[in-house]
Amino acid sequence: MILKRMRKDLKYILFGLLVIGLPLLSRAGDRPSDWFAKGNEQYAKARYEQALEAYQKVEQSGYSSAAFNFNLGNTYYKLGNMPAAILNYERAYRLAPSDKDIDLNLKLARLKITDKIDEVPELFLLSWWKNFLFFFSLSQLSIGSIVLFIMGFLLLSFYLFAPSSTLKKAAFFSGLGLALIGFVFMLMAGAQSSYFNRHQQAIVFSSSVQVKTGPETALKTLFMIHQGTKVNVLEDQKNWIKIELANGNTGWIEASVVQKI
Repeated sequence: MILKRMRKDLKYILFGLLVIGLPLLSRAGDRPSDWFAKGNEQYAKARYEQALEAYQKVEQSGYSSAAFNFNLGNTYYKLGNMPAAILNYERAYRLAPSDKDIDLNLKLARLKITDKIDEVPELFLLSWWKNFLFFFSLSQLSIGSIVLFIMGFLLLSFYLFAPSSTLKKAAFFSGLGLALIGFVFMLMAGAQSSYFNRHQQAIVFSSSVQVKTGPETALKTLFMIHQGTKVNVLEDQKNWIKIELANGNTGWIEASVVQKI
């Protein structure tokens, strides 16, 4: 069974229990971190409806992380809600693009949906650049750049007071190198953030959707798409959006039938 192939469903449980940055001002027992822990506990007992209720409390707080979205996606998968599972796996993937478990579960969920759309092959250089750009998550790049800048600054400061020329050279070039790598990380973080801002995507939640030639119901239907399908959002116009599929097909659908990643 596909469910048996899902590895480490609760891979991030310990991380979830130690979530940093969740609001601490709400009353005891009602914090997002508490609901996250309750959701993990219910999931481990195969009480998926109860786990979902707890995770939705976390979601309502506005908190998001790869760990949380991964577990929420797993819960929806167990409940048979593939559009919601795919949506949360996609959100988790954006936050941790190199995580193999997220990638695997996303692929497993896609096997459950109706539309099997072949992607247009990318140019080698473009594919290489995207793999390089998303090797680290945005948070890893941001934190990494700060750490590298600090280490570089400390080494360059040590260069000023090093007792020998050998240590001075080692400190100078090491500090300069770390600072340059930190700068590259900062540029990658900016490029990754810009990419997601320029490439809006969404998941179809309606069972079937007619894709039109324009933003009107009466216009000609070009083709049909179904729940769970990912679309690129090219344009917004009132209550309609222009979409593009992975195979390059474009058209218009009502904005209410999708949820943005």
